[in-house]
Amino acid sequence: MKPRAHRLTWRATPRTLRLAALPVLPLALLVACASAPRTTPPQLGAATPATLKNCTTLAQSLALPDTRITSAEMVAEGPITLQGNTTQAPAHCLVKGKMKERTGPVDGASYAIGFEIRLPVHWNGRLLHQANGGLDGSVVTALGAVSGAAPVAPGLVQGFAVLSSDAGHGAPTPFFGLDPQARRDYGYQAVGTLTPMAKDLIKGAYGKGPDRSYIAGCSNGGRHAMVAASRYADQYDGVLAGNPGFSLPKAATAQLWKAQQYAKVAPKDANGPSAQPDLTKAVSPAEFQLIARKIVERCDALDGATDGQVNDVQACQAAFNLQRDVPTCTAAANAARDGTCISAEQKTVLASIFAGPKNSKGEALYTGTWFDPGVAGSNFAFWHFNAPTTRDAGAVAFLFTTPPSTLDAFKATTGLQYALNFSMDADYPKMFATTPVYTESSWSYMTPPNAADLGALRNRGAKMMVYHGVADGVFSPIDTAQWMDRVQATHGGKADDFARLYLVPGMNHCSGGPATDQFDMLAPLVAWVEQGKAPESVTAKARGAGANVVNTELPASWSANRTRPLCVYPKVARYNGTGDVESASSFSCK
Repeated sequence: MKPRAHRLTWRATPRTLRLAALPVLPLALLVACASAPRTTPPQLGAATPATLKNCTTLAQSLALPDTRITSAEMVAEGPITLQGNTTQAPAHCLVKGKMKERTGPVDGASYAIGFEIRLPVHWNGRLLHQANGGLDGSVVTALGAVSGAAPVAPGLVQGFAVLSSDAGHGAPTPFFGLDPQARRDYGYQAVGTLTPMAKDLIKGAYGKGPDRSYIAGCSNGGRHAMVAASRYADQYDGVLAGNPGFSLPKAATAQLWKAQQYAKVAPKDANGPSAQPDLTKAVSPAEFQLIARKIVERCDALDGATDGQVNDVQACQAAFNLQRDVPTCTAAANAARDGTCISAEQKTVLASIFAGPKNSKGEALYTGTWFDPGVAGSNFAFWHFNAPTTRDAGAVAFLFTTPPSTLDAFKATTGLQYALNFSMDADYPKMFATTPVYTESSWSYMTPPNAADLGALRNRGAKMMVYHGVADGVFSPIDTAQWMDRVQATHGGKADDFARLYLVPGMNHCSGGPATDQFDMLAPLVAWVEQGKAPESVTAKARGAGANVVNTELPASWSANRTRPLCVYPKVARYNGTGDVESASSFSCK
């Protein structure tokens, strides 16, 4: 399978963010979408609360297929600390266990799908599958912190029974990619295996199964959620996907391509033929801050308010020009690297990176990204400079190419060398390859099949909410916007009935950047699923002084409590012309 050639050029339209790379839909499909009779999706009822009846004897009282409950114990009401954020959790039953224990036939390693479920004494009648991020590989505390950064009301606190898992392997390293089944579990089968088990376990604990089931996560967790919307639409009533890496194999290889581009302007960290480029110095924090300031100068007022925040990202791409608006250094000035200018060579590299990777034929391999003030975020820099060598090289070597690398071959090099040697012509197509041992390609097991066709989800009354930071440094928000355009086309322009996308200006990958990045989309999703209250917007708050976890990258000119509406794509939050610019009530989605 060869990637299609795309030319990434902007085509301005009054209502939506589109690229000329979007596929042209067949006339027959457009006619069918326009003429096919449409039925109203059924309205699902509300969940009914229940009280915990059984905990410590679950291991003895339940016989679940391919499942071993290793512990079940009561946890008293009190604080739970996760990633530095302490939450007061209700009294609950903590169940831990393993499914599908086995020995891998290729590498001889032990595998199982590890999980934990936290069952509150006072239950709201709902299951929340907490889809975790990165390479998985560890059972993250099932707190249900699945919305915007540092959420104030995790799922467990809201009364959900929360499920968390390691997705089928016991360490957050990529080497499980040697095992064909572990690949499939990571891609999609762990979700399919865990879900019915969790529902049966919940029935044993409360005397009834969940009335409503939700899955939510960000990053790879967002990918898990999007895959579930496609593969397991019969199992979930609500899907919440944040910054979803649903094209993850392409995004990961694009990361290696970024490393190759930055290496062209990165200083060497030693002398001689073995000197390696120091990618972290290709563009300094001060230089990215310069670019961010120039973006704000050009684009701040496009939404009607001069407030240091760029809401109209589409108009900004036309208004901002890297070559024209950012000063170009002379040789002497470039040596200072003081953030007053960037070199012509840096501009060339950045322009190519933001346009997206290509092979030697000029064929686009993954979508580009937007210029947004969030490019100055430390999270953005991490994904551009550090992650390609410390994360993506291993993931590509073992998970996103077929056959995978061998341990000896990978350990004989470095992540940086692997990234710099990766060929967009010879190696990139391996994500679509299969062998007699690895019978499912990386692209197949990682991505949602027929991602734009959510008919099964729609027809049973389920709902889907997706959010994406505009300044995501690893998964392209343009890719997600294009996906939403395809969903609309597939469903006759009526996708808002059941699926909505919310872009978060300034936000980096799942959090951070100059953004109002604290929000709860779980409660609005429940209200949409169970009460039919469609979320026209979601209020997001800045994490300034006094927040449970402070965002240190907020501009000093912002109120610590700034709020903004997150709008349903392609609408933009625009200032009403009067009122406090720090308040969401002064903005409307238009």
